[in-house]
Amino acid sequence: MLQDLLERFLAGDGGPAADQVGLGMLLAEVHNQSRERLNQALRPLGLNVRGFAMLLALPMYGPVSQRELMDRTGIEKSAMVRLIDELEEGGLVSRQRAPQDRRAYCIVLTPHGEQTLAEARQATEQVGGHLFGWLADPERRQLVDLLRGVAERAAPSGPRLLGRVS
Repeated sequence: MLQDLLERFLAGDGGPAADQVGLGMLLAEVHNQSRERLNQALRPLGLNVRGFAMLLALPMYGPVSQRELMDRTGIEKSAMVRLIDELEEGGLVSRQRAPQDRRAYCIVLTPHGEQTLAEARQATEQVGGHLFGWLADPERRQLVDLLRGVAERAAPSGPRLLGRVS
């Protein structure tokens, strides 16, 4: 039923307003389906997309405090605490005293976390290849640019510059 309604909206059956709603519904459907595919691939590793994203972020930022992770990722405090707790319980990260401030802790990947990250990269590359592999490089860059344009306009604070892929 939802698929039929979406197709009707996108075909222009409901006028311009329905077309706008249809585009939003299509974006949401793509997000939901792709996230579910990624979660299925990550589940055997004890991860979900959010945990995988955090494991990916840690090597990019180096040993970093939970506070700095919150600032860099936009994840609010209680959600970040739960996420780090889950990753720590899985043996993927550890909290270590920050060398520059003994009162603070840095979040670091454990050896098991590094191995799981490598396996998760492989699993998600397969899913990504299935989802996006049919796009030529220029098409992929165009899709990224188009989606960034939508994201900029959808942001509550209005348009803002998101990094461009070259």
